[in-house]
Amino acid sequence: MAALTRQANFLLPEDIIQEMKKCVSKREQSKFVAEALRKELKRLRLKKALASSFGAWKKEDHPEMEKGADAHVRKLRKSSRQDRCR
Repeated sequence: MAALTRQANFLLPEDIIQEMKKCVSKREQSKFVAEALRKELKRLRLKKALASSFGAWKKEDHPEMEKGADAHVRKLRKSSRQDRCR
């Protein structure tokens, strides 16, 4: 099923338009711009999520990680292997 599309009018710097015309065929320009916008919007959403979640992880809430994530994962793996051998 094809996505709904609408025309949007906005201004772009002339140098960007010229470079796009050199690199992207006329038939692909709208698709190219849409994909570039999708990527940038995703980047902005991720940046916002990172900023809003900063500080959510507190050391005192996770004492099992005191020796580092690597040591904790090794301990978990070792205990699960021992359980399987029993």
